[in-house]
Amino acid sequence: MIDPGDLRQFREPGTLRDGTPLLIRTAGADDRQRLVAAFEKLDQQTIYTRYFAYRKNLSETELNRLDAPDFDHFIMLVVTLGSGVDETVIAAAICVVLEITGPNRAAEVAFTVEEDYQRQGLAGKLLATITGIARSRGISRLEADVLAGNVAMLSVFQRSGLPMTTSRSGGVVHLVLHLTPETPVQPGTGKE
Repeated sequence: MIDPGDLRQFREPGTLRDGTPLLIRTAGADDRQRLVAAFEKLDQQTIYTRYFAYRKNLSETELNRLDAPDFDHFIMLVVTLGSGVDETVIAAAICVVLEITGPNRAAEVAFTVEEDYQRQGLAGKLLATITGIARSRGISRLEADVLAGNVAMLSVFQRSGLPMTTSRSGGVVHLVLHLTPETPVQPGTGKE
């Protein structure tokens, strides 16, 4: 179980398939330039798949969320390689709380993995981590919108082991993952 009061200090070490050490941690104000640099490295198709539109940069609103983290409403995790000035962001996940109070609290999630690191299990690891954090904060379901053609991300959600319902509107699949306490999250097979 993840300590909900200690998200500012959250750090989870891991490795890529080839043994390269990585770190999953909460993003903070000092990650602004790392995130800008990571976004600039993304292929346009990856940007479109994540944002459903082509974009040239992250907005100031998105970056400003890092300056004064509000973990009751917004959580961003990053996956990094290296440390200090050499630390590089290779993936990120966001969790935006949609319903702040009540028994059916929900949050929207989204993931981005830099192309050179796709299919190494990072999205599955991020989903498992976000799920643990969401549960610790009393969130009962996660929601996501995924382009129907994004088979890799849809597979990540399907392999999670979480009870899930889906609906489709046009080219977008809306997923609702139910966070029952007894359902362990599977980080995936490493193919996402």
